[in-house]
Amino acid sequence: MKSPAELKVFFRRRWEVAAKREACLLGGADAWPIVASIGRPKPKTMASDLGAVKRHVDEWRNVNIGEVVWEVTNFRATAGPVEMPLHWKIRQPTEWVAACDDRSIRVEYESMLVFLEEADAIFHALLVRRRSLWGDKSIDEVLQATRLALALRPLCAENKPLRTLSFEGIDTKFFERNSRLVTALLDVRFDGEVTRIGLETFLGAISDGDHWLLVADLDGSLLPFRKQRVRSSELKHTALPGKRILIVENETCQHHLPNVPETIAVLGAGFDLEWLKGRWLQSKQIGYWGDIDTWGLHFLATARQSLPHVDALMMTLDIYEQHLQAAVPEPIIAGTDVPAGLNDIEQDLYKRIRSESRGRLEQEFLPATVVHQAIHRWCNC
Repeated sequence: MKSPAELKVFFRRRWEVAAKREACLLGGADAWPIVASIGRPKPKTMASDLGAVKRHVDEWRNVNIGEVVWEVTNFRATAGPVEMPLHWKIRQPTEWVAACDDRSIRVEYESMLVFLEEADAIFHALLVRRRSLWGDKSIDEVLQATRLALALRPLCAENKPLRTLSFEGIDTKFFERNSRLVTALLDVRFDGEVTRIGLETFLGAISDGDHWLLVADLDGSLLPFRKQRVRSSELKHTALPGKRILIVENETCQHHLPNVPETIAVLGAGFDLEWLKGRWLQSKQIGYWGDIDTWGLHFLATARQSLPHVDALMMTLDIYEQHLQAAVPEPIIAGTDVPAGLNDIEQDLYKRIRSESRGRLEQEFLPATVVHQAIHRWCNC
């Protein structure tokens, strides 16, 4: 048999489970009641410690939260039937929170009530499930973030720093304080796309801070290390050795790259391509390899604005069609308009994948043999 204190612990633990919290707070009437079993005293206890059983019964008679379900039970050790508490029935969220008897849970619930009343319904599940996104923030700040997430659109920053955006009356430090929350809210709207490519990339903002790029020596003798990280701001003004620079959209493709002479790869740039304005790059052979999707082609077009002689690698209709079985949907496209900087063939590819149900072929899904062949052809080696 369980005491009220033991079942309070049960309800607190239940509150900590995100899926149960969401089901109970957002699931409607079907989610209720929550019924916790109190249990019956063992016959041995009834025979040897009736005082403990009486104290147990008295404790439950003093419970005024929810409904305690009683049942008349016969025991050999008692002169007649005894009414025993069998279940504790919690019928609604306020009773659940009261049964937890925990200040932090009460504060969280009160915050959630405000979110459920004032934030857009598409964000309710996120805010109920992921308390760590907002636990250290004021309610007003969280609500402002939800309004901001509704106002933002892909590439709306128009190549300006995030701190300069003035949507929903935010201050210059808002993104710095709330980037994780805003990213999660936007992920709800845009099917995880913001986390996949990064907040600044998704909004088309230039970085205020230093973005670390992965530099890989594909020759093996051009740099002191085979791989190292370099700030993009430094890379703009610091010439790398070798004849060729291969720009790779995603870091995860580093293991696809072959050993080739006089070549250095720079991986993980995404939308951070400001460093391509460095004068030293004008004399290099430049290759760009990105995802075959509207975002990858958008990044290629951005690179071409600084370096018109950029060669696109493995970003063709042939590659797309040959590996169509590995393509996936692109939930949010970079834009309906074809970006300036693409040649005629690339423009046709952009239009094609924009209209496809599976318009994204990610770099990681190309076979290593295809990648090696394409890079060797580009290097003419």
